[in-house]
Amino acid sequence: MTRRLVLVVSLVVALCATVVATATADVEADIGLEIRLPLPALPLGPGPLYPLDNYGPRADDNAVLRWSEQSLAAIRALKTGPTINARALAIVHTAMYDAWAAYDAKAVGTRLGGSLRRPAAERTDAYKSQAVSYAAYRALLNLFPARSADFRGLMTGMGYDPDDASTDPASPTGVGNQAAAAVLAFRAGDGSNQAGGYADTSGYVPVNTPDQVNDPFRWQPLRFVDASGNTVVQKYATPHWQNVTPFALTSPNQFLPPGPTLRTLLLLDQEVTDTLLQSATLTDLSKVRAEYWADGPASETPPGHWMLFGGAAARARGYTLDQSVKLTFALANAELDASIAAWNAKRRWDYVRPITAVRNRMKGKLVLAWAGPYKGTRLIMGETWHPYQATTFPTPPFPEYVSGHSTFSGAGARVLQQFTGSDLFGARVTVRPGTSFIEPGATPLLPAVLLWPTFSMAMDEAGNSRRQGGIHFPDADVHGRNLGASVGQNAWTKAQTYFNGTAGG
Repeated sequence: MTRRLVLVVSLVVALCATVVATATADVEADIGLEIRLPLPALPLGPGPLYPLDNYGPRADDNAVLRWSEQSLAAIRALKTGPTINARALAIVHTAMYDAWAAYDAKAVGTRLGGSLRRPAAERTDAYKSQAVSYAAYRALLNLFPARSADFRGLMTGMGYDPDDASTDPASPTGVGNQAAAAVLAFRAGDGSNQAGGYADTSGYVPVNTPDQVNDPFRWQPLRFVDASGNTVVQKYATPHWQNVTPFALTSPNQFLPPGPTLRTLLLLDQEVTDTLLQSATLTDLSKVRAEYWADGPASETPPGHWMLFGGAAARARGYTLDQSVKLTFALANAELDASIAAWNAKRRWDYVRPITAVRNRMKGKLVLAWAGPYKGTRLIMGETWHPYQATTFPTPPFPEYVSGHSTFSGAGARVLQQFTGSDLFGARVTVRPGTSFIEPGATPLLPAVLLWPTFSMAMDEAGNSRRQGGIHFPDADVHGRNLGASVGQNAWTKAQTYFNGTAGG
């Protein structure tokens, strides 16, 4: 139900006409104009750090796209990590898909199959919008209770009662609530430890400490000062994630990448050399790319970034609610599986980050590199090197191999290619002069346009940006893209079985 403001304007026009000869008549006309202005219900909360120049959220978005953006707004506000976000997005979009499937002739839901199927007369956008809205709302309340006011606000704005807990399958409210409840019940025991705040359940202990590198090939937690001025020590974010129940993967090792090939100190030094070369040759454009794709705190994070792209693709192609719910369902679940596959590799190899490798291998040596904000490229001591990242978030809190960004991007690009039937994308972002978070006021010097004619180009830029930013080595990027493509194709194949009604129980 759409809210509308009705504005009635009465115009009183006095028309004086002089009738030649003997009479003058005053004519008064009352004209009533009724103007109906739609007041669309928009998602509440923070928008993207870098809004798309076109195809971003719009007032006429269908219910699926509105709730997708509402999910991203919650992620931005709460600053949750990429694995947690990938799972949350999969839950929200699966709940919406399962509710929608009740109003399709052949599609089946992931949890309740076709048991909620409604008659053809009810297969309208109004019924579908209401069902998917209740499903998304219930899922988000469970996942992000701290943002419940936002979720209630969107429900109310769309004309729905947020307190209606009906489970009557004859009503779209009941369908949505049932669909969400079934998905949430299934995911409650999926190995993520949501009930325990996603704390590690695997007993991981780092080999290295913030003060001592005991193994130059292993991940080192860093000590740094965060944005609040507190000194913190990194803690591996969700090292147990390979144990999470996937969407389509048969095992977290199903598409296991080959691992880092550089396992000698000589070859590790070649990786260090590549990192320093990237650092020394930073340009305004590569800095913009590194910041845009960083996807750190207050952003959608990488899985959410590709959901944002999914929404853009849907708007660009004029997708209906039916098409949007299928696209986002397949995409979100591919991102979930990408998180499991990537974190499985991260835990398996526990590989060193560039910041540790450069500082450890180049300690006491002069290196040519980016020297810090506003300093450009200079000779600096190797142990002082810093990636092109904010000092308050120097590098992500988990091992390097494989690149999560590359894996999420490979999966996202593959699903979008398959669903749209084309690699064509056409989105872009314009970054205004001086808007850098790392070098505010100075970078970029001129407006910088990031343009992605294809999904493949977006994937490639995402992967390359992590090398330019000093976050990843080449193997992690390339192997991550390949891993993501395999995971994405696998998820797409599985999703189609739900679309065509052939999925098993």
